[in-house]
Amino acid sequence: MNERLKVLFLCTENSCRSQMAEGWSRKLKKDTIEAYSAGVEIRGLNSDAVKVMAEAGIDISGHKSKHIDDFKDIELDAVVIVCSRASETCPYFPPRCKVVYAGFDDPPIMAEELARQGASMEEQMDCYRKARDEIRTFVEALPDSLEL
Repeated sequence: MNERLKVLFLCTENSCRSQMAEGWSRKLKKDTIEAYSAGVEIRGLNSDAVKVMAEAGIDISGHKSKHIDDFKDIELDAVVIVCSRASETCPYFPPRCKVVYAGFDDPPIMAEELARQGASMEEQMDCYRKARDEIRTFVEALPDSLEL
Protein backbone atom coordinates (compact mmCIF):
# COMPACT_ATOMS: atom_id res chain seq x y z
CA MET A 1 0.00 0.00 0.00
CA ASN A 2 1.23 3.50 -0.81
CA GLU A 3 1.92 5.94 1.98
CA ARG A 4 -1.11 8.02 2.90
CA LEU A 5 -1.19 11.70 2.01
CA LYS A 6 -0.69 14.02 4.96
CA VAL A 7 -3.46 16.63 4.74
CA LEU A 8 -3.97 19.45 7.21
CA PHE A 9 -7.34 21.21 7.38
CA LEU A 10 -6.75 24.78 8.51
CA CYS A 11 -9.29 27.20 9.96
CA THR A 12 -9.02 30.28 12.11
CA GLU A 13 -9.84 28.70 15.48
CA ASN A 14 -9.75 24.94 14.80
CA SER A 15 -13.10 24.65 16.56
CA CYS A 16 -15.67 23.70 13.92
CA ARG A 17 -15.11 23.36 10.15
CA SER A 18 -11.55 22.07 10.24
CA GLN A 19 -12.54 19.61 12.97
CA MET A 20 -15.44 18.38 10.84
CA ALA A 21 -13.11 17.92 7.86
CA GLU A 22 -10.62 15.98 9.96
CA GLY A 23 -13.44 13.79 11.30
CA TRP A 24 -14.87 13.07 7.85
CA SER A 25 -11.40 12.34 6.44
CA ARG A 26 -10.58 9.92 9.20
CA LYS A 27 -13.90 8.13 8.61
CA LEU A 28 -14.13 8.19 4.82
CA LYS A 29 -10.50 8.37 3.65
CA LYS A 30 -8.50 6.57 6.32
CA ASP A 31 -6.76 4.39 3.72
CA THR A 32 -5.54 7.31 1.58
CA ILE A 33 -5.31 10.34 3.88
CA GLU A 34 -3.63 10.97 7.20
CA ALA A 35 -5.81 13.86 8.35
CA TYR A 36 -4.98 16.65 10.76
CA SER A 37 -6.64 19.93 11.67
CA ALA A 38 -5.30 23.14 13.15
CA GLY A 39 -6.00 26.82 13.52
CA VAL A 40 -4.11 30.07 13.36
CA GLU A 41 -5.67 30.62 16.81
CA ILE A 42 -6.96 28.11 19.36
CA ARG A 43 -10.50 28.49 20.62
CA GLY A 44 -11.59 25.02 21.76
CA LEU A 45 -13.91 22.49 20.19
CA ASN A 46 -17.36 23.76 19.23
CA SER A 47 -20.02 21.66 21.00
CA ASP A 48 -22.57 22.16 18.21
CA ALA A 49 -20.08 20.82 15.67
CA VAL A 50 -19.65 17.76 17.90
CA LYS A 51 -23.45 17.30 18.02
CA VAL A 52 -24.06 17.45 14.27
CA MET A 53 -21.12 15.19 13.51
CA ALA A 54 -22.53 12.68 16.02
CA GLU A 55 -25.83 12.84 14.15
CA ALA A 56 -23.89 11.63 11.10
CA GLY A 57 -22.17 8.86 13.06
CA ILE A 58 -18.81 10.62 13.48
CA ASP A 59 -17.43 11.12 17.00
CA ILE A 60 -15.14 14.16 17.20
CA SER A 61 -15.73 14.71 20.91
CA GLY A 62 -12.16 13.66 21.71
CA HIS A 63 -10.63 16.18 19.30
CA LYS A 64 -8.68 19.12 20.68
CA SER A 65 -7.95 22.50 19.11
CA LYS A 66 -4.41 22.59 17.81
CA HIS A 67 -2.27 25.50 16.61
CA ILE A 68 -0.68 25.51 13.17
CA ASP A 69 2.75 25.69 14.83
CA ASP A 70 2.16 22.17 16.21
CA PHE A 71 2.63 20.89 12.65
CA LYS A 72 5.80 22.73 11.64
CA ASP A 73 7.87 19.53 11.76
CA ILE A 74 5.44 17.39 9.75
CA GLU A 75 5.99 17.16 5.99
CA LEU A 76 2.50 17.89 4.77
CA ASP A 77 1.38 17.04 1.26
CA ALA A 78 -1.52 19.48 1.32
CA VAL A 79 -3.11 22.17 3.44
CA VAL A 80 -6.81 22.76 2.88
CA ILE A 81 -7.91 26.15 4.16
CA VAL A 82 -11.58 25.93 5.08
CA CYS A 83 -12.30 29.55 6.00
CA SER A 84 -11.58 32.95 4.50
CA ARG A 85 -10.05 34.46 7.65
CA ALA A 86 -7.46 31.69 7.89
CA SER A 87 -6.72 32.25 4.21
CA GLU A 88 -5.85 35.88 4.97
CA THR A 89 -3.50 34.94 7.82
CA CYS A 90 -2.21 31.66 6.42
CA PRO A 91 1.43 31.01 7.28
CA TYR A 92 4.02 30.12 4.67
CA PHE A 93 4.26 26.48 3.59
CA PRO A 94 7.11 24.91 1.62
CA PRO A 95 6.61 24.78 -2.18
CA ARG A 96 6.25 20.99 -2.04
CA CYS A 97 3.08 21.43 0.06
CA LYS A 98 -0.02 22.15 -2.02
CA VAL A 99 -2.24 24.84 -0.45
CA VAL A 100 -5.91 24.71 -1.46
CA TYR A 101 -8.67 27.12 -0.48
CA ALA A 102 -12.05 25.47 0.06
CA GLY A 103 -14.06 28.01 2.00
CA PHE A 104 -17.19 26.97 3.85
CA ASP A 105 -19.65 29.29 5.58
CA ASP A 106 -19.00 29.76 9.31
CA PRO A 107 -21.78 27.95 11.23
CA PRO A 108 -21.36 29.83 14.54
CA ILE A 109 -21.61 33.21 12.82
CA MET A 110 -24.58 32.10 10.72
CA ALA A 111 -26.36 30.62 13.74
CA GLU A 112 -25.70 33.77 15.78
CA GLU A 113 -27.26 35.90 13.05
CA LEU A 114 -30.30 33.63 12.92
CA ALA A 115 -30.61 33.81 16.72
CA ARG A 116 -30.69 37.61 16.51
CA GLN A 117 -33.55 37.24 14.03
CA GLY A 118 -35.47 35.01 16.45
CA ALA A 119 -34.76 31.64 14.80
CA SER A 120 -35.27 28.44 16.76
CA MET A 121 -32.35 26.35 18.04
CA GLU A 122 -33.20 23.77 15.38
CA GLU A 123 -32.92 26.40 12.63
CA GLN A 124 -29.60 27.52 14.09
CA MET A 125 -28.33 23.92 14.16
CA ASP A 126 -29.18 23.63 10.47
CA CYS A 127 -26.25 26.00 9.80
CA TYR A 128 -23.94 23.38 11.28
CA ARG A 129 -25.63 20.57 9.37
CA LYS A 130 -25.26 22.44 6.09
CA ALA A 131 -21.52 22.95 6.68
CA ARG A 132 -21.14 19.33 7.82
CA ASP A 133 -22.75 18.03 4.64
CA GLU A 134 -20.81 20.37 2.34
CA ILE A 135 -17.57 19.34 4.02
CA ARG A 136 -18.45 15.68 3.61
CA THR A 137 -19.00 16.19 -0.12
CA PHE A 138 -15.63 17.95 -0.35
CA VAL A 139 -13.85 15.16 1.55
CA GLU A 140 -15.47 12.47 -0.61
CA ALA A 141 -13.71 13.98 -3.65
CA LEU A 142 -10.29 13.75 -1.98
CA PRO A 143 -7.51 13.20 -2.83
CA ASP A 144 -8.26 13.59 -6.55
CA SER A 145 -9.57 17.15 -6.13
CA LEU A 146 -6.23 18.25 -4.64
CA GLU A 147 -4.52 17.72 -8.01
CA LEU A 148 -1.25 16.65 -6.41
